[in-house]
Amino acid sequence: MASFMDYQVWDFPGQIDFFENPNFDMDAIFGEIGALIWVIDAQDDYLEAVARLNATVLNLQRFYPNINIEVFIHKVDGLSDDYKLDIQRDITIRIQDELSDHGFENAPVTFHLTSIYNHSIFEAFSKVIQKLIPQLGTLEAMLTNLCRTCRFEKAYLFDVLSKIYIATDSATADMASYEICSDYIDVIIDITEVYGSWPRSDGQRKRLEAEPWNAKVEDQVACNWAESCMVLHDSQRPIMLREVDRYLALVAIMKEDSYDRMPLVNMNVEAVVQGVTEFFEITKSRK
Repeated sequence: MASFMDYQVWDFPGQIDFFENPNFDMDAIFGEIGALIWVIDAQDDYLEAVARLNATVLNLQRFYPNINIEVFIHKVDGLSDDYKLDIQRDITIRIQDELSDHGFENAPVTFHLTSIYNHSIFEAFSKVIQKLIPQLGTLEAMLTNLCRTCRFEKAYLFDVLSKIYIATDSATADMASYEICSDYIDVIIDITEVYGSWPRSDGQRKRLEAEPWNAKVEDQVACNWAESCMVLHDSQRPIMLREVDRYLALVAIMKEDSYDRMPLVNMNVEAVVQGVTEFFEITKSRK
């Protein structure tokens, strides 16, 4: 996300009480953070973790009310759908009741079911990052207009390194669409790493310019950005990828009939990519 955001991730043990220990500088720890992610093990006894989370949220609401609290109910793989929802409901009620008892009715606490064995952890982090982007509404509007103009089913603006999507259109998202777009990025980026023209080490350049190519890397590349399109034969939904810069990519799931209007689609996609690039240049210059 280096294109538009400078951020840090701090990892702290959940059992440390930062608010009762005078050796901790609260302003240094919480004064400038945008989100606090609290991970709860769904396969373990979580009552103590919920109690510590309640104490943390109450303190944050008193002194740092603008921090978003993101609760990751983790390790839900292997659990039935009903049991997952029961755990989420129980944790949600315990936290909301505690906050309500202390007069905090609308605390910014959000709950996510996550697992490392599917894309749910990336989906959750995507939603966390989106809350930290002040210009999110503008990006969503651009993608929504693109989907309407080109008859796309869904469009994402991905950070290609982390597979976090920083914006999407207003249509309802589903995990299957996100997963296939994320996996498709891996394929395209692997190819682009081989054939792209950005700076490389001397050793890489020597190998790429040796036999059988016998040409400079720059002369082997038709363009400096990745663009691709793939048709999914199972559901006849083409996927389009267009690189915005080295860190961001626009990925869209097209409808079958939109594939017949590729010149118009390419023109609109190019306009959106240019708009996103200029948008981030303007917002970064204001910081």
